[in-house]
Parts: sequence; C-alpha cells; structure tokens
Amino acid sequence: MTTTTAATAVPRRRRRARPAGGRGRPLIYMLLAAVLASSIFPLYWTFVVASSDNSAIGEATPPLVPGGNLMENISRVFESSEFSLALMNSAIVATTVAVGNVFFSALAGFAFARLRFRGRNALLVTVVATMMVPTQLGIIPLYLLTTELGWTGHLQALIVPALVSAFGVFWMRQAVDETVPNELVEAAMMDGCSLVRIFWHVALPAIRPAAAVLGLFTFMGAWNDFFWPLVVLNPENPTVQVALSVLASGYYTDYALMLTGALLGVLPVLGVFLLLARQIVGGIMAGAVKG
Repeated sequence: MTTTTAATAVPRRRRRARPAGGRGRPLIYMLLAAVLASSIFPLYWTFVVASSDNSAIGEATPPLVPGGNLMENISRVFESSEFSLALMNSAIVATTVAVGNVFFSALAGFAFARLRFRGRNALLVTVVATMMVPTQLGIIPLYLLTTELGWTGHLQALIVPALVSAFGVFWMRQAVDETVPNELVEAAMMDGCSLVRIFWHVALPAIRPAAAVLGLFTFMGAWNDFFWPLVVLNPENPTVQVALSVLASGYYTDYALMLTGALLGVLPVLGVFLLLARQIVGGIMAGAVKG
C-alpha cells in the first residue's frame, strides 16, 4: 500500500528559485536613477540659465523652469563673438582628427597585432612610453615647428599633430588582437588577399565598435581642446572653447550669454554620441558576452 501510494503520488511542484539579488533591485534602480539625475542636471541647468536673463539668475531663489529668452540669447551669442566661425572651425578640426586618428591608429594597431617584423615589440613599447610624456612639454617645440612651416593661425596646426595618437594605436592593437584571429588573416593571405584588402575587408569590420569608441573620445578631446588652439590660432579665427573664453571674459560676466554658448558647444558632442551609440553599446555587449 505504501509502495503504490508512493508510485501514484503526484510530485509536488518545485518552487522557483528567486534571484539572489531580487530584494536589492529597487535599491539598485534608485541608485541608478539618482546617478542619472545628477548627470543630467548640469545640462538641464545650463539650458535653464541659457533660456533666462541675468535678472532671473540673480534672484534669491534660482529658477528651475526654462524661461523664454533662449532665441534672444542665441542671437546675442552669434552677434557678440565669432561663434559661427568657431563652431565651423571646431567641427572641421574635430571631425578630421577623429577620422584620421581612427584610420591611422587602426592601421598601426593591425600591423602591431598581426604582422611579424623585426623590432615590433620594442617599437610598440616606445609608442606606449610616449603617453607618459606630459603634453605641455611639447608645446614650445611644436609651436616652433608650426611657425617654421607657416601654419600659425591656420587649422592645419591643430589637425596634423593630432592625426594619430599613442593611445589610439594601443587601443586598436588590443582590439585587433582580441577580435581578429590570426588564422583568419593567414587564410586570407593563402587565398591571395593583399594586406590592404585584409585590413579593409577583414580587420576593419571586426573592430568597428572599438573604432567608434576611439572616434568618440578623439572627437571630444579635439572639440574640448583649449590650450593649444589658444596658443596657435588668432583671435579672429577661434575654436569653440576659445570663443567661450571670450564670452566669459570682461569686467562683468554675463552668465546667460556664457551658458548659452556652452549649450551650443555641447550639442554637437551629444549628436556624435547619439550617432555612435549603437556601435558603442554593441562593443560593450560583445565584451560582456566574451567575459
């Protein structure tokens, strides 16, 4: 009887195991929401000040709601400085530097990762070691060189020295080493592909997420650069950061005017980030799956 009962007994359903961190999820979401709010608030505050006038900014209770003076402040920014020329100069410099840095760094990274030549490791160490040299030490020699070449006051003085970077070479070398198998390169060589075709059709599509990250960082660095454009360019031919310093100078600081210019200077960077967001997230997800 006991055996029959045990055989015909319906087995109890197993309880589903709850995730280990299920109870802590609300706290995690609250923490992420707080981080998101603290990250967005400076940009929102910039927009609020840019859409207000100085009388509202000087009140005892600062405004938290956007005003109605945004278009007026934008017109004042373009009238009071060479801001349109500064936006165009920064767009040309940042785009050219980002594209050139990604291309040349990818070429060098592919060579260091998949080609065998004498002195490869020593040359890579030399390239990486240049990252430890402060940028300020090279300002005077670089300025003398640009003066000898006649580039002072022209955009090529900003573009040419930044077309390739040691960080970009190291970054792309690591990306090629992780995403492009050596067997795939050897198979392409056996099929008769040249090194240029292997780089363009095999390596470059594989390292596209890493290239997008490098392009974003390079664009931001070139767009936000202030010291070197201030040294080598003329006041009549500025970049965005130099133009913003002109808006902030003077005996009386017009905060609405200054932050309107800062808002206009941030929008292109946000646009580039949104343009490359899919590739960046794809690279992060690929790294997470590999891990």
